[in-house]
Amino acid sequence: MKARVPDGYGKQSRNQMLERLNQMQADMEAAQAELQEKEYTASAGGGMVEATVNGAHKVLSVNIKPEVVDPEDTEMLGDLVAAAVNAAVEAASKDYEERMGSITGGIDIPGLR
Repeated sequence: MKARVPDGYGKQSRNQMLERLNQMQADMEAAQAELQEKEYTASAGGGMVEATVNGAHKVLSVNIKPEVVDPEDTEMLGDLVAAAVNAAVEAASKDYEERMGSITGGIDIPGLR
């Protein structure tokens, strides 16, 4: 014998689901705007090079301590700058993923980034 469940019981109506999706979209847009403005700083070489990026992954500043500048070894300086920038970008990306994951409940939405 089949148990009958009244129509609509335990299910969201289409309007309720659309409202939730619209709210999720609004929350995501607000979070994206906030994260775009946030700054992330990372360093390399024991703090000899420091880079700051924003949530849009734009480099805002790079600070280099004078003692790390060696005209004979510019390759090392380039490596330190790249490492600091990459670490700051990684921090921004991680923060973005965590924030969006908390809004979407971990659902992977294609094209979100």
